[in-house]
Amino acid sequence: MVLKYVEDVSGTSPESSTVKASTAAPSKTTAMQKRVLAGGSVGQFIEFYDFTLYGLTAVIFSQLFFPGGNPLTAMLATFATFGVAFVVRPLGGLFFGALGDRIGRRRVLTITLMAIGGATALMGLLPSYAQIGAWAPVLLVLCRLIQGFSAGGESVGAPSFVFEHAPVNRRGFWLNITIAATALPSVVAGTMILILSQSMSNEMFTGWGWRLPFLLALPLAMVGVWIRSRTEESEAFKDAQAGREKEFSPVREAFRANKLRMVQVIFVMGLTAMGFYFLSAYFVSYVQTTGHLSREQSLMVNAAALALYAVLLPIGGRLGDRFGRKPMLIAGSAVLAVLSVPSFMLVTSGNLGLALLGQSLFVLALCVYGGGCYTFFVEIFTTKTRFTSAAVSYNAAYAIFGGTAPFVGTALVGASGVPHMPGVYMAAAAAVVLLLVTLTKVPETRGRLG
Repeated sequence: MVLKYVEDVSGTSPESSTVKASTAAPSKTTAMQKRVLAGGSVGQFIEFYDFTLYGLTAVIFSQLFFPGGNPLTAMLATFATFGVAFVVRPLGGLFFGALGDRIGRRRVLTITLMAIGGATALMGLLPSYAQIGAWAPVLLVLCRLIQGFSAGGESVGAPSFVFEHAPVNRRGFWLNITIAATALPSVVAGTMILILSQSMSNEMFTGWGWRLPFLLALPLAMVGVWIRSRTEESEAFKDAQAGREKEFSPVREAFRANKLRMVQVIFVMGLTAMGFYFLSAYFVSYVQTTGHLSREQSLMVNAAALALYAVLLPIGGRLGDRFGRKPMLIAGSAVLAVLSVPSFMLVTSGNLGLALLGQSLFVLALCVYGGGCYTFFVEIFTTKTRFTSAAVSYNAAYAIFGGTAPFVGTALVGASGVPHMPGVYMAAAAAVVLLLVTLTKVPETRGRLG
């Protein structure tokens, strides 16, 4: 098939491996497309349920697995372990991405979902430091490594699978529905932890109550696998598979053809990775330790903010379908640069209402930016190497910027004594990305095929 350029909204020449999307009215959504959207969303829910549980219970992990006289040191060790999972995500993305480009998305996504669910359930069974000594944090790190390696494939495979089945003129909306499912786990998990912590004594909750949400991960993963078993590969993937050469190497081809695009995705997705993990994995403990609200108040505020994120993100995706990915990236990074510091100041005010307002403003900015970035990072690559190229760059972004966000935030507050210093860090990163998107050749990808 002959492929040609789509006009960039800025007037620059697009890539040669694209063809302009039809402006005809979309055909009716098929039952298969609906199952793919459901399967992708459920998989994203389960992956992030497993990951955010650790952030939501970070204070407990610091007490049970990293005991010591200094609470700050224990929290730093806990968040360092949180970051370990992100270190191996690029390796998992490379492995599962190449496998997915070679044998198909669906089979790879079965493996990744079961692995991450099993590792999370195992975390709920681990004995504490008081029971087995240094083996406790070692086993915890091992579980986090399995989680991270598996998530390296799941986090990109599911959006890629949905993208390749989605109507061309609704890709942003569909992708952002899928990604919005990553916010709901914090609402669900946070509510579960809140109910458990309020319905039992503190001794019971820290002794075994916190383990129950972790054990739920395995049956949830099995439900996701069942839904995905009723889907099939997209026609775009089948065509790409049929037309490739016999000695096809997804990794070699990805780095040969997409080096610049992969670097662009690392920075574009790095900003949203930082923001999302501040929101979903850092704010609960941050509000407790720096804003001096109770665990229950922190969980309630964060659950409300993440519920708002789940509602606003698909709206951002729909705006991206209408106006393009690049305008949303520019607007979103500008809003994040302006709102991050005041948002973090409100979050640490010590007032429940102001903390909610601060997180809500931060969510609004993230959703404007998300209206462009979450479709851009898979749309910029062709079907032939989409899984590999997107997985490597996406997971590198999350390893460098997302996994380190809670650790850097904690360290900045500890070193400076200024509660809102993580907001300064976020604003600076947003300003850098704004310059990158406006001054370099980041392309408009809306409507691309190929």
